[in-house]
Amino acid sequence: MLSQTLLPYVALELVMAVLAVLGNGLVCWAVRLNTKLQSITNLFVVSLAMADIGVGLLAVPFAIAISTGFCAHSHGCLFIACFVLVLTQSSIFSLLAIAVDRYIAIKIPLRYTSLVTGQRAKGTIAICWALSVLIGLMPMLGWNKCAVPTNSTCPPGTTHCLFEEVVTMDYMVYFNFFACVLAPLLAMLGIYLCIFMVARRQLRLMGVRTWHRVGSGAGPGQALGVVQGAGSRSTLQREIHAAISLAIIVGLFAVCWLPLHIINCFTLFCPHCPRPPTPIMHLAIVLSHANSALNPFIYACRLREFRLTFRRIVHCHAPWGGASAGSPRTSMQVSVIVEEEESRGLMPGHGTVL
Repeated sequence: MLSQTLLPYVALELVMAVLAVLGNGLVCWAVRLNTKLQSITNLFVVSLAMADIGVGLLAVPFAIAISTGFCAHSHGCLFIACFVLVLTQSSIFSLLAIAVDRYIAIKIPLRYTSLVTGQRAKGTIAICWALSVLIGLMPMLGWNKCAVPTNSTCPPGTTHCLFEEVVTMDYMVYFNFFACVLAPLLAMLGIYLCIFMVARRQLRLMGVRTWHRVGSGAGPGQALGVVQGAGSRSTLQREIHAAISLAIIVGLFAVCWLPLHIINCFTLFCPHCPRPPTPIMHLAIVLSHANSALNPFIYACRLREFRLTFRRIVHCHAPWGGASAGSPRTSMQVSVIVEEEESRGLMPGHGTVL
């Protein structure tokens, strides 16, 4: 039986798990169905969504199990404790790859298609996941405290499975937080600042050129240049909007994960300080997992193409047209509907990377 303290925590965790799986599953499905969403950037978005699905399917159940302190072999407990670190690191690397991708698209747009190819993106994703597994499971290579206590009430060879009983705080703070979370977050902050500075400068230059052409009395050829310049400005503005949306996702990641890492820092650097109450620890853990559930809402609120595709997917599971009541459409039928509406302009796309 779960204690009264654990019941609210477990309930919140299960809600986050369901939202993470359903929401990020919807993201992957939307990219599969809508050809306008099948961009290089969205390969990294799908990688991020897969990590978030993993959080809902595996990391949350593991976190609930480890919170009960059940008896387990020390290395089995260590694997459960480290699994969520693999998914967190994959999310960080996916966000970093997205930031670099957006920087190239805005800084050197004419070379983007030659520099950023589908093959290179898939290779980058594979490397990111491999590094995530290595970093997340590093405690299993020896950086742990898996010695079984002699005063344990568990059967011989097992221990109470609790995170801090098997994972050292110096690994969590110095390596996992400072090197593998905080450093990439600061790098992403710098990249997005550069993106917005470059975009601001380019918009200013486009405005000056357009004003000069109009003010000097544009002829037929010059008028075409004005139209093309306006189109370039519109494209850049869409890129900026997408970059802002992705920067919000990075900020959300920081807000959700920093409280837990700050608690770990206090645990390491002030061992004699009072420990946070258990409900505070549980709240910090739930907040970190909530990040996986919130990203699809950002896509829906900020990115029109995702929002329209989400709506079509949901609507196509209701009785429609000649379909019999209660018979949802297949993914092939939904894809055809999306493509037909794109061609007729009913789902207005704007050529953006997202």
